[in-house]
Amino acid sequence: MATANKEHIIKNYNRLSLWYDTIAAGSEKNLRLAGLRQLNATAGETILEIGFGTGHSLLEIAEAVGNSGKAYGIDISNRMLDIAKGRAAAAGYGERIELQCADALNLLFIAKNFDGLFMSFTLEVFSPLDVGPFLQQCWKVVKMSGRMCVVAMSIEGKHGMMMKLYEWAHKKFPNTVDCRPISAKELIGANGFDVIEDTMMSFWGLSVEIVRSTKHQ
Repeated sequence: MATANKEHIIKNYNRLSLWYDTIAAGSEKNLRLAGLRQLNATAGETILEIGFGTGHSLLEIAEAVGNSGKAYGIDISNRMLDIAKGRAAAAGYGERIELQCADALNLLFIAKNFDGLFMSFTLEVFSPLDVGPFLQQCWKVVKMSGRMCVVAMSIEGKHGMMMKLYEWAHKKFPNTVDCRPISAKELIGANGFDVIEDTMMSFWGLSVEIVRSTKHQ
């Protein structure tokens, strides 16, 4: 990830952290939970969330893996990190959740370490040049028997007025409207994962893709 772009993303999401729960967390909740159901984390597993934001999904993951499991998370925003740490501590999951502020293009985890990997509205933030290297990093840290679930804004499905308006806003104001609609299924399948399920949903008239995959054996 180019340094200038990385610095912009950090600044943008640090700013968003102040009102993210008010504006975005509620509207994304059903989609996020649908993705977590497909991930299906179970007791004793080790799960990584990339781009955890203010930490809502981490609490669901920590509850699912139980005392014998562990939830890890990375996010590029230090302010999101602070909010998520506070949320984890308030829920009593401070020991079950381990968080760090880091660039996902350089995952500093042991290879084949995670049973599962989850991300929600994260993959589409990466530039076209960075998506492949990022997904290869994901492949590296997931166990051979592991799986990944991705919730992402999609170019698939009907392109109604809201989607056209969003695409216009993304082109006009890319530094603010930074998520770009993608074909998550295609990108994931091209970077070392077998797609098991691809579910289409929507919110605010925008298409959303939930892709469940496993690592190539």
